Amino acid sequence: MATLSHEEIRTRVESDWNRIVDVLSRKIALGAVSAKGITADHMKASAEFVAEEMRAVGVDARVVQSTNPDGTPGAWEVIGSRIVDENAPTVLLYAHHDVQPVPDESAWETPAFEGTEKDGRLYGRGAADDGGGIAIHSGALHALGDDLAVNIRIFIEGEEEMGSPSFIPFIEKYKAEFESDVIIVADSGNWSDEIPSLTTSLRGNTEVDVTVCVLGHPVHSGQFGGPILDANTVAAMLIASMYDENGDLAIPGVESQEPVGGLQRDMDEATVRRDAAVVDSYQFAGTGSLAARMWTKPSVSVIGFDAHPVEGSFNVIADHARFRLSLRTAPSQKPAEAQKALARFLEEHAPFGAQVTVELGENGQGWAMNPDSQAVQVAEEAMATAFATEPVNKGEGGSIPFIPELQRIFPHAEVLVTGPEDPKANAHSPNESISLPALKKNVVTEALILQGLALR
Repeated sequence: MATLSHEEIRTRVESDWNRIVDVLSRKIALGAVSAKGITADHMKASAEFVAEEMRAVGVDARVVQSTNPDGTPGAWEVIGSRIVDENAPTVLLYAHHDVQPVPDESAWETPAFEGTEKDGRLYGRGAADDGGGIAIHSGALHALGDDLAVNIRIFIEGEEEMGSPSFIPFIEKYKAEFESDVIIVADSGNWSDEIPSLTTSLRGNTEVDVTVCVLGHPVHSGQFGGPILDANTVAAMLIASMYDENGDLAIPGVESQEPVGGLQRDMDEATVRRDAAVVDSYQFAGTGSLAARMWTKPSVSVIGFDAHPVEGSFNVIADHARFRLSLRTAPSQKPAEAQKALARFLEEHAPFGAQVTVELGENGQGWAMNPDSQAVQVAEEAMATAFATEPVNKGEGGSIPFIPELQRIFPHAEVLVTGPEDPKANAHSPNESISLPALKKNVVTEALILQGLALR
């Protein structure tokens, strides 16, 4: 096995480029929408296609159907391995082959399930999320060929877009198939199509349902209004009490955190305002870097509120109000701890002594990488070489529950979160696409990472 130079790897990727794009285009055409049935024939066909492509680059891949926690049949998963040396490091390559639905094809400028090249990008549902991840793994393994010097295991999941209900029992059942020193999760993205990134952290998530009661039954607002505030108003006051004058969440026991590995570049406010369609008059809440506010500081959103609709309303004081809060937690805090702190705060800060009850919902753990790990150093060097610019690492404000679960099940494995997306990818939205020049560099990057891990 030879140690390849950057130029040798790039040349191999160039010579394989048409095949890589063809694999991605054929994957798009399969329309592997898991929402149409994770056990359905079209999902099995997608898994078989991926397994065949993995076998073509030297992986002994097979399709296995998972089992849901209730014992019912689950998703079609692709697993496999390529063992080159029992003494070499082992790397698990993850991606997922299912894609989001396309509820309105008229919103697309190109056919949703047909790979279409335009202005240096390949359009189609799943081009970026996560057909791009599959293409990266395929291209990197092909580029290294017989010079691959690490052992490879693969897991290409079939239900990621459905919340991975069978993920944990499947991993635990086939644990020996996934034992590894490094896990590369190719399901995130770069700072831009020209600047590479590792994803350094993911916030956790927890929910509570809150009921605020002020009366035993509704009463007339003209007769009793004044000393008695309606439950909706009291609920609004309770919600507002969670924040300080700057708009920062101020709940004792709910932790805050700065960007993992340090902040290399802040988020651009104009870009965030444009992407989120923020109205011109609205000023962003909170203090500190915009990146920290979106990646690592906690945030609460009211995601549901039960109230009488405006149409058909009449002059009564609402006796109770019910709402649901979604709390995004700092990556390193256990969400159950934050959930209890939130519930305690709400119960102890009931305006005017209103009756407040809190029901605890589900928790999802956040994740933070070790910025000083050897695998991170290898990955950042590979990115800098492949993209000819230093990486700008970033966090994600959302949650990917299976990543902390992987870390929990394999506590000694180092996790790298990479991926094919960029800010123009429109994953989960109409006109999803992937930058082809960036995809090529991502393939080179992963090949360099695999080679670098062997040398270290």
